[in-house]
Amino acid sequence: MFGFFRKGNGGDGKKQEPSFCVESDLATGVSLKMPSVHESVNFMYQKVKEAGLSNVADRFEAMEKVRCKFCKEGVSCQLCSMGPCRITPQTPRGVCGIDAHGIVMRNLLIKANMGLAAYTYHCREAALTLLETARGNTVYEIKDPSKIDALAQILGVDTSLPLDTKAEKVAQRVLETLSENKTSTFVEALAPETRKEVFKKLGITPKGPMNELVDSVTRSMTNIDGDYITLALAALRNGVASAFGSLVPLEMIQDALYGTPSPHECTVDFGVLDPDYVNILPNGHEPFVGMALIKLAKDEKFQQMAREAGAKGIKIVGSIETGQEIMARVECDDVFAGLTSNWISIEYFLSTGAVDAFVMDMNCSLANLKEYADKYTFKLIAVSNIIGVPGSIRLEYKPGNEAKVAEEIIRLAIENFKERRNKQKADVSRFKQKALVGFSAEAIVNALGGSLDPLLEVIKSGDIKGIAALVNCTSLGNGPQDSVTVQIAKELIKRDILVIGAGCGNAGMQKAGLETVEAAEKYAGPKLAGVCKALGIPPVLSFGTCTDTGRIIMTAVAIANALGVDPSQLPAVVTAPEYMEQKAVIDGFSAVAMGFYTHVSPLPPVTGSDKVVKLLTEEVEGLTGGKIAVGDDPVEAAKAMEEHIMKKRELLGI
Repeated sequence: MFGFFRKGNGGDGKKQEPSFCVESDLATGVSLKMPSVHESVNFMYQKVKEAGLSNVADRFEAMEKVRCKFCKEGVSCQLCSMGPCRITPQTPRGVCGIDAHGIVMRNLLIKANMGLAAYTYHCREAALTLLETARGNTVYEIKDPSKIDALAQILGVDTSLPLDTKAEKVAQRVLETLSENKTSTFVEALAPETRKEVFKKLGITPKGPMNELVDSVTRSMTNIDGDYITLALAALRNGVASAFGSLVPLEMIQDALYGTPSPHECTVDFGVLDPDYVNILPNGHEPFVGMALIKLAKDEKFQQMAREAGAKGIKIVGSIETGQEIMARVECDDVFAGLTSNWISIEYFLSTGAVDAFVMDMNCSLANLKEYADKYTFKLIAVSNIIGVPGSIRLEYKPGNEAKVAEEIIRLAIENFKERRNKQKADVSRFKQKALVGFSAEAIVNALGGSLDPLLEVIKSGDIKGIAALVNCTSLGNGPQDSVTVQIAKELIKRDILVIGAGCGNAGMQKAGLETVEAAEKYAGPKLAGVCKALGIPPVLSFGTCTDTGRIIMTAVAIANALGVDPSQLPAVVTAPEYMEQKAVIDGFSAVAMGFYTHVSPLPPVTGSDKVVKLLTEEVEGLTGGKIAVGDDPVEAAKAMEEHIMKKRELLGI
C-alpha cells in the first residue's frame, strides 16, 4: 500500500527520482501523497497541506531536486576558507592536499563527534540532577537504590555509606569520569576482557568521553588528520567511549532516579491527545522536566485550576524520546496519557489543535514550529539552554528549579487552554494503539524467573534463532516514515529472530502494533511465537530510546558472559533501517566496535571512497568482528541478517 521511494535504475534504464508513494482517494478521485506508514500521520498530513503550512514531507521532496551529488557521496568539504572543495577525477585532492578517502572518513567522524557530544551532554545533565537530588534540592527521589550501589561498585564509592551520601559521591565520580585523562573507568569495569584486548590492539581504548571529544574534534580540523585509517579508528574509539562512558552511567542514573523500567501496557499514537484536557507535551530526549510535570499534575490543586478553566483536567503526553523515557517507567493513567509518536510526526500532531504546551528539551524540536504555534494556539517552551526554536518561551531547567519550571509550564498551558478550547480541532481519537513497554535486562531476567538460563536454552534450541537490536531514528530518506523499520521488524520476527527496539523506530513499531502479545501470533514465526506465548511477551521488546544503546550492549555482554563467548560470537545483529542523525552514527560505531554486524539504511554518504566502503563493510570485520551492511530492501536486509545469525550459530555449534 505504502511502497517506497524508488532509487537507482528503473526498468527502462533511466534513473528514477525519489518520490512519495501515491494512493488514490476514491471519494474525491484526487491523488494523495502519503508520507508515512501510519494512518494518523497521513490523515493529519492532508490537514496540514490544506492549511498551506510548511512540513517535513514536502520540504524533503522539494530538497530532492537540489541535492548535491558530492555531498551525497561524502566528497565535499567546507571546513576552511579555501573551500568548498569537491573531489572529482580532475580535482582528486582538496586545496589542503586531502584525498577523497580522507574527506569521506573525516566527514563521518565529524558526525560521530556530534553524537558522542549529545550523549555526553545528557549524561552530564543526569549526573548533575542526581547530585542535587542527593543533596535534597529537587522534587525527585531515588527510586532504585540498587543502581546507586551498582554505580558505587564501579566507581570505587563505599557502598556502606548512607544512601544520599553515597548517591552524592556517585554523581561526583560520574562527572569526573566524563573528563578523565586515563582509560575510561566504565570501559575498564564493564567491557569483557576479550573486547578490551581488541580495543587495546587497535588503539581504541578510550579515555573519558569529553577528553575523547577534545581529541577527535581537534583531529577533524583542516591539516591535522588526512588518513582515513586513523580517522576511522578515532570514530571507533568514540563509539566505545559513548557506549560505556556516557550511555551506561546515563541510564543507570535515570533508573536510580525514576525507577528501572518494567513491563506494562501503555497507549500510543495521536489518539492519546484528548482536546477536552489541558495537554502538555514534554518533547526531546531528557525526562527531567517531564517527570516533574507528572508529579505536579497529580496535585489536585493544579487539576482543579484546569477544571476551573473549563478543561476536564491536565494530561501529560509523552513526545518523541522524552516520552519513551517516561513511558518506560510510568504507568499510563489519568495523568500520563501515553506517547504521541516520533520526530517526523511533530508538525502533524501539533496541528490537531489539542496541544497547549510543547515543552522542548535537548533534542528533536523543529526550527519552524512558531507558525504551528500561532495557527493552532499552543505555547512553545524551551527548557534546555541549548534549544533555540524561534518564538519559544525560555524556562531553563537546572536541577533544583524543576518544580518552579513545571508549575510555570502548567499555568501557561491552562491559560492557553482558555484561548484554544473553542477553536476547530481535528478528530484523531480513533488513532490509538496499545503497546507493552518497559523492558530492560532486569525485566527480562525477572520474566525468566531470575536467570538468563531459559533465554539461553531457547537460543540454543533454535526456538529463537537470534536477536536483532533495532536501534533507529526515523527518516524519509529511504521511504515513507517508519515503512522500512516496520517491514524489517516483521521480516525478522517472521524468521524467529527476537527484536529489541529502541529510538524513534521504537515508536514506529509500537504504532504498528508489533509490541503487543498478540503480534507474536499474527507476525512471528511459529517457534518465536511459541516462546512469546509461554512468556507473555511481544516479539518486539521495547527497550526505550536511543540512549538505551548502552543498556542493550550491556544485555548482550551479559548473554555473552553467560555463554562464555565474546559478544562478536553471539547470534545477534544490529539494524538501523532508518538512521537519520548524528546519534545514530555514533551508535553504529559503538556496535561495530563491539563486534556486531550492523545494517544501516539509507546509504550513508561514503560512496565517494572505495577504500572507506571496503574498510567499513569488509576489512573492519577482521579487526573487531563487526562490520557495516547496507541495503534499503527490507526482505534482502532481513535475509542477510538471518544468514549472519545462522553462521554464528554454526560456529557456536548450536
